[in-house]
Amino acid sequence: MKLKIFIYLFLPLFLLSLCSSEKERQKNNTLEKKRDFKTLKAEFPFQGRIIFQSDLDGDDEIYLLTKLQLKKLTDNTWDDTYPRWSPDGTRIAFAANPKGHFNIFTMNEDGSGQSQLTDLPGDETEPAWLPDGKEIAFTREAKRLIGKDYSLWKMNLETKETSELIPEFGGEAGLADFSPVDSFMLFTGKKMFGWDVFVHDFQKKESRSLTEGGKSCRAYFSADGKKIVFVSSKADGRGDVWIMNPDGTDKIRLTERDETYDYFPAWSPDGKYIVFCSGRQNTHRKGPWSLSLVKVSTKSIIPLFSSSGRDLFPHWH
Repeated sequence: MKLKIFIYLFLPLFLLSLCSSEKERQKNNTLEKKRDFKTLKAEFPFQGRIIFQSDLDGDDEIYLLTKLQLKKLTDNTWDDTYPRWSPDGTRIAFAANPKGHFNIFTMNEDGSGQSQLTDLPGDETEPAWLPDGKEIAFTREAKRLIGKDYSLWKMNLETKETSELIPEFGGEAGLADFSPVDSFMLFTGKKMFGWDVFVHDFQKKESRSLTEGGKSCRAYFSADGKKIVFVSSKADGRGDVWIMNPDGTDKIRLTERDETYDYFPAWSPDGKYIVFCSGRQNTHRKGPWSLSLVKVSTKSIIPLFSSSGRDLFPHWH
């Protein structure tokens, strides 16, 4: 009887205390995130503007980082991901999932004027502007019986017409990037097993691999089109930032840190630095990720930005 009385009297109070503790913890976390956002800034006085995605407020939003401040460009309850500058730096393309699946959006450089471009039931992510700024390429993910199928498409911003970029490629393809000086497109492709960096020649309508071994991805041209940065895991089984010539020669490993996964590189406008993301987990969906720079001429690594979240997919203008 005494035990029953104790349960009736004190169990509700105990449960209430647990709820209060959980609410207090959530409140503290929210305050911590707000405090982080107000005080966070670049650790190195770089030139230009870097956009990236981060979940430091609980879900993925797009942020603008300069040497003076951090600015939040999107603020909603869904995920905003993969931001890319337009060639003239006045617009940003990104992917978002307000309806549960990802579509391609654009917005002004200050976050205003957000507009949805694609509206299909599948996932469309990883946008990339064509050099004239009149079209946007993206990766389309289609479900199949086992896994997903990846293909590259583009949309004309004026007519809203979409078309497949390289239907002749006999494999999966994603993550497009375009040469600013030639009719070439880089992409991550898979013929049989593993992913490699490919280049497509639009004049010849043919693609060829610039890497081999199925352990390379995420390639981007420098602003002058003379170099390519990419990611490879062949050296340490994790991931490092490499550079090479547009024909695939003279491959150089820039990051040599076996304890981290170094991914998602992007060039500085002058080609002297590369911004990239580092984490200790084997997927960017786990653990904290931060932004760093590597100086191309010396391979020296400079911490750039770190928050309480996963800071990913930077793009520099």
